[in-house]
Amino acid sequence: MLLSNQGMNFLFTRPEVASMLPEEAFSVIRKSFDARKILKEPQFVYTVDVDAKKLLDMEPRTWDFIARLEPRLGIVEYMSDGRVAADLISMLNVHNKVSDDEHGIRDTVNNGSISPTRMKPRVAIVGSGPSGLFAALVLAELGAEVTLLERGQPVEQRGRDIGALAVRRILQSESNFCFGEGGAGTWSDGKLVTRIGKNTDGVQAVMKTFVHFGGPPNILIDGRPHLGTDKLVPLLRNFRHHLRELGVAIRFNTRVDDLIVEGGQVKGVVVSDSNLQPGSVDQKLSFDAVVLAVGHSARDTYSMLLRHNVDITPKNFSVGLRIEHPQELINNIQYSELAAEVHKGRGRIPVADYKIVKSIGEGDVKNDIEQVDQNRSCYSFCMCPGGQVVLTSTNPSELCVNGMSFSRRASKWANSALVVTVSSHDFEPFQSHGSLAGVEFQREYERRAAMMGGGNFVVPAQCVTDFISNKLSVTTLPPSSYRLGVRPSKLHELFPPYITEALQQSITMIDKEMPGFISSEALLHGVETRTSSPLQISRHRETYESTSLQGLYPIGEGAGYAGGIVSAAVDGMYCGFALAKQLSLFAGDIEAIFGKAQKQTGSVKY
Repeated sequence: MLLSNQGMNFLFTRPEVASMLPEEAFSVIRKSFDARKILKEPQFVYTVDVDAKKLLDMEPRTWDFIARLEPRLGIVEYMSDGRVAADLISMLNVHNKVSDDEHGIRDTVNNGSISPTRMKPRVAIVGSGPSGLFAALVLAELGAEVTLLERGQPVEQRGRDIGALAVRRILQSESNFCFGEGGAGTWSDGKLVTRIGKNTDGVQAVMKTFVHFGGPPNILIDGRPHLGTDKLVPLLRNFRHHLRELGVAIRFNTRVDDLIVEGGQVKGVVVSDSNLQPGSVDQKLSFDAVVLAVGHSARDTYSMLLRHNVDITPKNFSVGLRIEHPQELINNIQYSELAAEVHKGRGRIPVADYKIVKSIGEGDVKNDIEQVDQNRSCYSFCMCPGGQVVLTSTNPSELCVNGMSFSRRASKWANSALVVTVSSHDFEPFQSHGSLAGVEFQREYERRAAMMGGGNFVVPAQCVTDFISNKLSVTTLPPSSYRLGVRPSKLHELFPPYITEALQQSITMIDKEMPGFISSEALLHGVETRTSSPLQISRHRETYESTSLQGLYPIGEGAGYAGGIVSAAVDGMYCGFALAKQLSLFAGDIEAIFGKAQKQTGSVKY
């Protein structure tokens, strides 16, 4: 708990303490379900914020209890002040009102006449994923003339295109699971977990903004919040309507094919209708700044940036396979007798998930190269309880998959990627591709997966038991949620041995902690390659501007600075304020409001 003259924050596991508190004196700020095996039985854990003064006024006998509390990190924490982060729109409205009060209306009277308002700076936002949307929101609220350019379709048409892919195998290259309004996370699980600090003011502002646009309020307190695709679609529609009310020009179906560069500075962009072939109908648009908020699948954009000598460096990411179990099996492994209370997301107990991190190959090594080969992390990624396996290819000759869930997580399957870290050392066979070596590494194994599946978006699959034994699954494969079909394949021959062996070792280790994980009902699907961007576009820490091209502001997951909905949104928000400051639209200190942004050199926390 956090305690001060104004409030305190408890981690409550003792019902006798909780029963002493009048409901009016506290509010729940975090709720989680702890089912770790080290506990005698699973339990709900609540973190509550308590107003100490109100509590004493209402229940004087709690004084002795409060007086004996000692600060303990994660258990009892004292609050430094009573400030609570608001949603981003409310904060910006307050800022704009204060700014107008201090400086008068933007049109000022001079010698009896009204002086014209200066021209608004024109800003292009390329991409309508979380980083692009939040950058657009900040800049528009602060007075910029914003144009949002999205190569894909709005969520309504995008949903129809994804339906055509799932039913008729028609892949729209610009409107699919990766491209379109909301970005790749829209048709995924809608996870809102992040490693950049879920209680920071920046993250809380993003979360409350989601609620403002229609997200369920429980995402503010759930220990592992998620939205689900069905909740994200109307949220994004509300977000779009608000941006348009602010005057943002939103152009869907508009691909940015090139930058207009003069004297080492971006002056605009060249766009075309993304339904047509590249370069068929070009249009030049002039801007004062271009915010590049593309996703990690915008490979054509990366190639275009290299033509302008933009500083790009390969970065580590992870590749592997997606494993699927019956959800009931995962419930039983995690909850034992409590599994009967799950009821497909409608019960008291949440649908079971898991999070796994293993270090593979630790031991004595003789040199740095050997250490790279021996020490690798293998971990679960984008675990989707009550979900399904989906196709995330953007090219018919390349095959990759991901997982998605709806808000209730009510399907009969549980899936998760099991991935192994790879680095520039692993990209050596693709060195001829320079900064895009990691991209080519991804493509190589996506092509192999497509050939293994036999084409037509059929996914190569293998029973987990057979993958461990290095043999083809000759019997009937267990059922799969993947709707376009699976084909028995030798997935143990898909990747280089160092990846395959790391996956096999980690699966064996997981089964020791979660007996039953290796099961004849468990099915591996290939291939999972787009866990994060395979590169990073260098930028200045304070201004977010490219280090090699003035006027370009690379942000979000595609630029290598985020890995998920929340971290991308926070990155876009910080960039919006930084750019607004450069454009003389904002004179405040963003870090005084939200705290320091995540470190942007070396390893980036997502």
